[in-house]
Amino acid sequence: MGVQGLTTFVEGNRHFLQDVRFRDSRLVIDGCSLYFRLYFNHGLDQQHGGDYDDFARLLIRFLSALAACNIQPYVVLDGGIDPSDKKFHTLRQRLQSKIREGDRISHGSNGSVLPILTRSVFIQILIQRGVPLVQCPAEADREIAILAHQWNCPVLTNDSDFYIFDLPGGYLPLSSFQWTNLNGKASDRYISALRYTTNSLCHWFGGMNRELLPLCAVLTGNDYGTPKDAETLLSRLDVSTLGRGGSKGKGRAPTSRIEGLLVWLSSFSSSVEALEEVSRLMGEEGGTGKRGQKGGLSSKLWAGMQEYSITPQSSLARWFSAGKRAPRLQASGLAQLPEWLLQAAAQGLLPPFVVDALVMRRALLIPQVENSKLPSSHCSARTIRQAVYGILQQRGQDNGSAAQICVEEYDRLELNLKKNEVEAHPPRTPVCLDTLNQASVAVRLGVLLEVLGVKESALSTVPLHLRLAVTVTGFWLREATPTPSQHQLQALVLGMVYGELSWNNQPGATHHHYAVPQLNWAAERNVRAVLDQQRVRRGERRGLDIGGAHSFSQWQACLWSVLGLDELLLLPLPEPRLSW
Repeated sequence: MGVQGLTTFVEGNRHFLQDVRFRDSRLVIDGCSLYFRLYFNHGLDQQHGGDYDDFARLLIRFLSALAACNIQPYVVLDGGIDPSDKKFHTLRQRLQSKIREGDRISHGSNGSVLPILTRSVFIQILIQRGVPLVQCPAEADREIAILAHQWNCPVLTNDSDFYIFDLPGGYLPLSSFQWTNLNGKASDRYISALRYTTNSLCHWFGGMNRELLPLCAVLTGNDYGTPKDAETLLSRLDVSTLGRGGSKGKGRAPTSRIEGLLVWLSSFSSSVEALEEVSRLMGEEGGTGKRGQKGGLSSKLWAGMQEYSITPQSSLARWFSAGKRAPRLQASGLAQLPEWLLQAAAQGLLPPFVVDALVMRRALLIPQVENSKLPSSHCSARTIRQAVYGILQQRGQDNGSAAQICVEEYDRLELNLKKNEVEAHPPRTPVCLDTLNQASVAVRLGVLLEVLGVKESALSTVPLHLRLAVTVTGFWLREATPTPSQHQLQALVLGMVYGELSWNNQPGATHHHYAVPQLNWAAERNVRAVLDQQRVRRGERRGLDIGGAHSFSQWQACLWSVLGLDELLLLPLPEPRLSW
């Protein structure tokens, strides 16, 4: 993520970072950076479907550490794809990379593939703990920066774009945020961290104007790509030999391209002056700088620099205030949607694939660790997603339109990313997206069970909070290919039982009241203890059964799609506790 090579450059120059004892403050957290960091940096399982319980405990420990230091977190998550498509090429490349990494992991090699339900577990825990959060309509970086700027507080992330944003409260890299080792007396706990500000970087380069940093990011290359002609410009500059003595390292040639660029940029008083030089070097006509030749490099660079501009007022600040009005970013494509749907999306209760299908008619399906020689695990849940797409097309007077609508799905085919045109199939029960929030629970539940092929009477003896998981399991048994074995079904059910017993027997747990005679809690604890002894711990796991992995990946794919359908229908069935 972020600007190519910038993290390496800053971490290699320790003087850009200031030691801080962080406490008694607001903290804006890049949610996606946090859950990736927590999962990948603590040895959690990627090969066998995910250590969701350990991940949840880790997240709770993190939040408890913040509370002990009187730090108030505000978590901001990415939403759907940027409607401008500026980042779509990068997203496709990442999906392709994860497909290959998932295959390597399935054969016992190294890789990094985040288990598919990690984000959902993350959101569930934040909601349970009362942590303020918001899911942005699209990319969150700029919204995070604007919020932190308005509040004058730091940002916690691992995204190198935040070395570019001019934030008075600074940027705290997750990699140096020592939350596992609190310091100070009980009443004065603090977290040791490193803080970066643009002042420190610009001071090193002779007091360089901070507005030049976005130009450095765009020329170097970020998630939005680099203008085609930028490489031509860089070759003409020959940044490896530029500006000797332009920084405090007098007489020393830059050791990297990014340092050379910073040295070169430090010779200009403003971004306008630098862009005028770009226009001159590239022989552009029709003006100079940001008003240069339309389609010329300088105008493209200027457009790219706007991704780092910070406006005075944050829409997220209004969201986190008592008003709770959902962010309405005009460029997001969500601006004209019903308020109830905007609220659900902002609360993290509408997953990005649903938002993307609605706004872009496109969905990116998350790669898993599975048998790459078989069809993607997501194929088993296609009819669920078709129902989601069908509901999304039911708008006002368009309801019942004969025109067939398709959604572009990006999914795995063997070891390659493939685009598939998937038809939307509205459910038989008529629903209108604009007034879906006014439909009764019975109607919305009927739609959900219709899609899953289950009668409500069949669930009468199942505890309410387990009904969604049970219906998904029945759907998986019918739709998965190859058909799941009896042992796989038994293992899945046993896992649910163990999770339920673990939840009921955790400290401070309150037992649910079931429509069955009261359970013998002592016997339940004994059963849980026996199952706990049978659990395979980290470090004890043997090689992967690729057939079993593929089957259970299909179950997770079904649950992932069903969670999207259930949330779109405003939760006619409560979500299962995913971490158990």
